[in-house]
Parts: sequence; structure tokens; C-alpha cells
Amino acid sequence: MRSLVGLIAVVVAASLYLYSLSLYLPPAPRRSSHATSKTEHAETEESEEPTDSSEESRLKFPSDLEELRELAELLQFYKTEHTGYVLLLFCSAYLYKQSFAIPGSSFLNILAGAIFGPYEGLLLACVLTTVGSTMCYLLSQAFGKHYIVNLFPDKVSMLQRKVEENQDCLFFFLLFLRFFPMTPNWFLNMSAPIVNIPITFFFCSVFIGLLPYNFICVQTGVMLSEVSSLDDLFSWERLLQLLAIACMALLPGALIRRYSQRRLKLDAPLQNGLATNKKIQ
Repeated sequence: MRSLVGLIAVVVAASLYLYSLSLYLPPAPRRSSHATSKTEHAETEESEEPTDSSEESRLKFPSDLEELRELAELLQFYKTEHTGYVLLLFCSAYLYKQSFAIPGSSFLNILAGAIFGPYEGLLLACVLTTVGSTMCYLLSQAFGKHYIVNLFPDKVSMLQRKVEENQDCLFFFLLFLRFFPMTPNWFLNMSAPIVNIPITFFFCSVFIGLLPYNFICVQTGVMLSEVSSLDDLFSWERLLQLLAIACMALLPGALIRRYSQRRLKLDAPLQNGLATNKKIQ
């Protein structure tokens, strides 16, 4: 009971912090005037546009592609003068979702590419994914062991058995689970401390194992923010980006098949038991 109260207190405190951060927005940057508007009257009308109320109402977690586009445009607009605030808001929202195993952080990976670009966005997504997953690991270790064992007894028992069988190559086993496209990452994050996976192995396996997935999402976000027509989509630059995404998506699967046949002790029940859900970041 004490662990449940502690977990609720952490969730409430984090929720209040994130709500306050999204509520008290800094002053919106003044939109640049149109090139053809040179009169003082036109500049006055533009500066009086009611931006704050509409933009505040749109500041929420995206649930579909249209909301993702709108949020990306809004944060790109704010980023011109409030880069620090946008970075803090994005990191806080990402860690909130990842720490409490809330589905939908893949949208935030795409958003990272749309706002921060391919390189900064990828680095940010990898770091936040790793830190957020580690926070979920620590929360589970502190508050959730009993509840997770009761909710998923068969899966926890199976994972415990496979971890013990692969002790001599535990790090590569963890990479396999992260690379495998149907593994539920939320379950691995919460169950890792229960099956005695060292936090150092856990941390490194998340950073490396989810790199291809983060790369795909971030590159999707970059294209989403830059493509304005079908002609842009079929440029040489876009085709090369799509080729890179395809290679990153296929390479882990090839490495998994080759290494798992040689070293890892796997069986069908492991894949069927741990991979019954879609991949959730």
C-alpha cells in the first residue's frame, strides 16, 4: 500500500509540473509582416492577431498526424525566440510519457525531427528514450515490483528464465529484445529490475537497441516538416533519406537472425509471449 501511495504521489507531482509548464507560456514571438505589407496600418493589424488563446489550446499531446503537424508548426514558431522553453517543454513531456510507460512517445520522436532537425532530433530522441526508460526502471524498482508480478506473472517468469539462460551474453540478449520489432518496450522497462537486469546493461541496451527505431521516427519527422508537395517527396535528397531509413529498418533484423542462431538461447514461446503487443515506446 505504501508503494502505491508513493507512486501516485510521483505521478501527481510530475503531472502538476508538466501542466504548469504548458500553461504558463512565454509571450508569443511577433510574426513577421508580409513582404507586400509596407504600411503601418498593416503592421498594427498583424501585431494584434489573437495568437495566445488559440495557441495555448493547441498545446497538448498529439494523437494523430494532423495534431502532430499543428503542434510542430506551433513549437517551430515559438522556437524562433524561446528555444530554451521549447526544449524544456519537449524534454519534460517526453520523459513524462516514457517514465510512466504512457503510449505515444513515437509521436514525440517524429516531433523531435520536425522541430530540431535530423541530427539534434536523433540525439535528443536517443537520450530522452534512454533516460526515460531508466526512470521507468527505477520507478518499477521502487514502487511496482509486486504489482507487475501480479499483473503479468507468466511473462515475468518467462523473461526471468531467459535472462538466466543468457547470462553469458546478457547484453546481446537485451539488444535482441530491443531490436525485435514487436517487443513491448514498456514491459521490458518495468520488468527489468524484477528479473535482476543490471541498470548499466539496461541503460546501454536501450540507447543502442532503439537507435534504428528512433532514426526512422526522426527522419519521418524531418520529411514531414519539409515536404510541402509530392514533387518534394520524389527529389534525390528525399529518395536517399528513404533508402537510409529502409537500411536502418532491415539491418537490425539481419543481425538478430545471424546472432540469435549462434549464441542466444531463444524459443518460440519467448517471442510469442513477449511480443503479443505492438511496439510501444
